[in-house]
Amino acid sequence: MYEKECSEYASDILEDVCRKEKIKKDKVILHSDNGSPMKGAMMLSTLQRLGVVPSFSRPGISNDNPYSESLFRTLKYHPIYPFKPFESVLEAREWVANFVSWYNNQHLHSGIKFVTPNQRHLGKDGKILQKRMQVYEEAKKRNPHRWSRGIRNWKKDCEVHLNPEKGKSSCLEFRAAV
Repeated sequence: MYEKECSEYASDILEDVCRKEKIKKDKVILHSDNGSPMKGAMMLSTLQRLGVVPSFSRPGISNDNPYSESLFRTLKYHPIYPFKPFESVLEAREWVANFVSWYNNQHLHSGIKFVTPNQRHLGKDGKILQKRMQVYEEAKKRNPHRWSRGIRNWKKDCEVHLNPEKGKSSCLEFRAAV
């Protein structure tokens, strides 16, 4: 978080993320809005050097990046969302850091079968979902009269899509964490 938006800051953040996440060249697409920080010469040259493919929203179309929009909606409706301006950049950074930590480590996300983003990112979701499936199957065996249909689908989806087709899973089996 900075006091102003600029291409140089965006480039620094992108470099840090690629280094920390060990992102290899030509393996990721960065989708962003059409703001000047994302289209600035510094940012575009950083993208090119890192092998990150740029992708931009269509002008005037706010839902071209539904995952970011979902994150911002969660942020705005979080119970601790601030109702007054921050006193300083430091205070804003602290609030954002706390929100990001909560979102990544505690928030059970419905779009990824109620695991946290970090559990998904670190490959821990497969075992969690497999355990949930076992718990549901055992509960159905113990009390079959309480179940009018099958158990909830806890199979891991290898790919996450916005508005996926019902009943389709992109993974055939659970995979062990890598």
